[in-house]
Amino acid sequence: MNGTSRLAIDVGGTFTDVVELRAGRLRFDKVPTTPQAPTEGVLNAVDVAEAGAAGVTMFTHGTTLGLNALLTRSGARTAVIGTAGFRDVYLLGRTDRRTNYDITYRKPAPLLERYDTFEVVERSLYDGSVHVPLDLDDARRVAATIAERGYEAVAVAFLHAYANPAHELAMRDVLAEVTPRVAVSLSHELSREYREYERTSTAVLDAYVKPVVRSYLHELEGSLTRDGFRGRFLMTRSGGGAMTVGRAREQPVSLILSGPAGGVIGAAALARMLGEPNLITIDMGGTSLDASLVLDGEPVLHQGAEFEELPINTPSLYIHTIGAGGGSLARLDEAGALQVGPQSAGAVPGPAAYGRGGTEPTFTDAALAIGYLGTETPLGGRLVLDAERADQALAPIAARLGMTVPALAGGIVRISTTKIMGAVRAITVEVGRDPKDFALLAFGGGGGLVAVDVAAELGVPTVIVPPGQGAFSAFGMLMADVQHDLARTLVAPLAGLDPAQVEAVYAEMAEEADKALDAEGFAAPDRRIARSLDVRYAGQEHSVTVPCPAPDAAFGATVEEVFARLHERQYGHTMTDPVEVTMLRLRATGAVEKPELPLLPRRESGGPEPDGSRPVYRSAQEPAVPYSLYTREALLAGDEIAGPAVIAEHTATTVIHTGDHLRVGAHGELVVTVRGGTAR
Repeated sequence: MNGTSRLAIDVGGTFTDVVELRAGRLRFDKVPTTPQAPTEGVLNAVDVAEAGAAGVTMFTHGTTLGLNALLTRSGARTAVIGTAGFRDVYLLGRTDRRTNYDITYRKPAPLLERYDTFEVVERSLYDGSVHVPLDLDDARRVAATIAERGYEAVAVAFLHAYANPAHELAMRDVLAEVTPRVAVSLSHELSREYREYERTSTAVLDAYVKPVVRSYLHELEGSLTRDGFRGRFLMTRSGGGAMTVGRAREQPVSLILSGPAGGVIGAAALARMLGEPNLITIDMGGTSLDASLVLDGEPVLHQGAEFEELPINTPSLYIHTIGAGGGSLARLDEAGALQVGPQSAGAVPGPAAYGRGGTEPTFTDAALAIGYLGTETPLGGRLVLDAERADQALAPIAARLGMTVPALAGGIVRISTTKIMGAVRAITVEVGRDPKDFALLAFGGGGGLVAVDVAAELGVPTVIVPPGQGAFSAFGMLMADVQHDLARTLVAPLAGLDPAQVEAVYAEMAEEADKALDAEGFAAPDRRIARSLDVRYAGQEHSVTVPCPAPDAAFGATVEEVFARLHERQYGHTMTDPVEVTMLRLRATGAVEKPELPLLPRRESGGPEPDGSRPVYRSAQEPAVPYSLYTREALLAGDEIAGPAVIAEHTATTVIHTGDHLRVGAHGELVVTVRGGTAR
């Protein structure tokens, strides 16, 4: 790969992270995010790459643009077309209620109103047979109404289109004829799974963000092309892989939850590299914190996701997000109690310490006030924190509570740490996993500030901080293969399943995947196919996904054995009820070349020397504990540091306390044995 450059850019709420792989060398950087002009921020990130746009052979990008459009309800004006008699599928949703005893509960607002729902005469049955042909006159009538009302996007979700998509395809032709400028999303192109509401919701979400995402990607791709970019342009997906920019424009629903996916992809790759198969990951950025798991070297994948209780019927990484980032605002609630987040100062104006007009106190201001952060090392090599502005922002709340500024700042950091512990418990303890069985991988701009405190409270013995932690999510994007997830509904008893029928369905999906990978330029040796089944006990609602074995005489017995093992692991029990299959799944992968973390040289003699020390507020009894200061870029493999210490680097900072012990690994990873833990 000498002479070429691969670039990954991850747009966060406050900073845009940049990782460049050039001539075998990784370089990490950050630039400010530009929420009002998202293309500008990405192009600024490209500008800091050594190779420039013309020298980039592969560009992988992660964006929260679609998610932000949903959060702010600023997507396209959208209509939904359903089967006659089923106009209200989307608005009715499911009748279950998760908060049975909360009398103040209200369902989240839908993305459209009943005025925006339409129905067309047609009807297919569950087996794909046509019960009522599509009424083209009725279809044109609805299309004309949509054109007259000025909708920007339309979701088409006909009954049982997963089994027979012909009517949805014909409806798209009618819309193209009558109102050609409207963006159209067909449910079967996004999900070939049964459950009408979930499939309809997925189509509506896709249509809602499609004009926004299309416009952004078109503008960005055009700007890159004008700057000389001629390489492969990929986008990260919610399911943990990547997709071409062309497919992303057509299926933007796959990007909605892709923001934190890069970090989890990178964590899985690092887990395999370091021989640490089980990791808890915390990615603390400027606005939020994302917690996830890596089990046996692989990220945990869910066959479906949600946004504000609206289902998205596409595979998604298991990520738990809370509003606890570096920009999280500290405030007093109505009862006068101190709260931190979920509101954030964002990129503009940002924390007070950034000197960009922010006046409200944030986690970053608190971390600076207690000494975790300093003014010696500019963030991203450009931004020097202003300690005086941070103190000024914290002072009003401190005065109201009768506290000193450092004491208040320490409380803000402890509250954030407690919230992060709750996020970790949600993905471990609350689902029957013991945090002590994992190592904690901390990254993002703020992950290293809180990692050892979180680990100590939860009993996690080891913390690992990867190289380039502040931009690690962007590094993970370099590891992302192009993926296509296909599924076909097949509800049938396992005992009566015909392996030949199963093979025929898989052959159809494999042919579709091959065509897509062909068009994307992946040669046969770079393709991988993984087949799986969704299996459940008869009468159950939820399924377990199991690998699909070879179609031989032992097919049924093998599936049932694996299903029982996975069901017990996931739900804690097995049953004697009959087993049935509900879904056939196929994941097709186009493998990209993976970067390797370079080996760090070892020190010939002696150990690392601190750059000085800084007082850190720990409590009223320990208001100024001296912490040794180190520069991470000066550390070498095998170096060891005893806490308390602060290790600053170009994109982030790591803090360890008294009793913690840090060792630098072969690739530059910081491995911290947490006080009371056992070295791994």
